[in-house]
Amino acid sequence: METHTLPLPDGNIYAEVHGSGDAVPLLTLHGGPAAGSQYLRSLTRLTDGGRQVILYDQLGCGGSGKPDDPSLWTPERYAAEVQQVRDALGLDRVHLLGQSWGGMLAIDYMLGRPSGVVSLVLADTTASIPQAAKGLLRLRSELPPESRAALDEADRTGRRDTPAYQAALITFYQRHVCRLESWPQEMFQMAENMDGNPVYSQMWGPDELSPSGSLASWDRLDRLAEITVPALVLAGRYGELVPECSQSLDAGLPDSQLVLLPECSHLPHLEDPEQWFGAVATFLDEAEARAS
Repeated sequence: METHTLPLPDGNIYAEVHGSGDAVPLLTLHGGPAAGSQYLRSLTRLTDGGRQVILYDQLGCGGSGKPDDPSLWTPERYAAEVQQVRDALGLDRVHLLGQSWGGMLAIDYMLGRPSGVVSLVLADTTASIPQAAKGLLRLRSELPPESRAALDEADRTGRRDTPAYQAALITFYQRHVCRLESWPQEMFQMAENMDGNPVYSQMWGPDELSPSGSLASWDRLDRLAEITVPALVLAGRYGELVPECSQSLDAGLPDSQLVLLPECSHLPHLEDPEQWFGAVATFLDEAEARAS
């Protein structure tokens, strides 16, 4: 592994380059916003076929700079950051993988028509926050009564530090974020990066069930036809970004395939790694063969 501190215009970016070989590198975009890249580190197993895998922490989170400037927390600036990272690391050709918010970021980046992107993997994501919000309302309505009551109380009072509210969130996470009986360390790393992070609260909202931040109206469904590279859309059947989001992505992209993992939620790469990595590795190899 090589680590890099990239001095980009708005702040330093921490990046890791794993593996070596002649295959087209895979550049990954983490979720959150502000989750950091640690929870995606298992993606480095994709280096086994002679492919570099690049992880980086977006500005404002993880090991990257954390400037006190709310004007920086926008999809437009983060999309520009993707190209800046590529330029700094000399990534002329890449496969691009975005997970959750990272998938939304990948969509915005691709709508800028960048060169050299061989394929696109959109994992556990959406092209429309309004669509995702409707799905979250449905999932919330299916929670136990005591969980719904605690969430309603938090919305009324603004207090999200009560035991009842925390218990309700855990119930939601166990159903729709990670369904493993014992949560892996990656879950706690994500939570630590996002807890109290202004990037998350400004862009998404106060918690996972409340997309009320600046992304609340973000919607690219009517522009998906502009993204013409081969795309893999994959997600868990029980994910917090409901299957309809993935189905809409698949329907809107001109050259895509859809994989729904039946026993997983929002983190299938941790919940069912064999099936998830098998689908991604096969797709990358096939997309690369088509491009050559």
